[in-house]
Amino acid sequence: MPITKSAKKALRQNLSRNAKNTARKETYKKAVKEFRKLVSEKNLKDAAAKLSAVFKALDKAAKTNVILKNKANRLKSRLAKTIARAGKA
Repeated sequence: MPITKSAKKALRQNLSRNAKNTARKETYKKAVKEFRKLVSEKNLKDAAAKLSAVFKALDKAAKTNVILKNKANRLKSRLAKTIARAGKA
């Protein structure tokens, strides 16, 4: 356990930041999972509506440095491709 006052504060900060980052990560992962489920069920109308929510969650995660900006862009690109391919088929 931390002994000095600054170490105690650092521990408190670490715990709160960890909680926020975990929540943000779970949010975007859950959104991606729901989107992929909708696409696999051929429910493209709802999937298209869900896509903007997924983009928003990914952008927020990237903005707060939970994930890298390029990872967010890569996921967004792949998800957009997924729905485009499903629409053609």
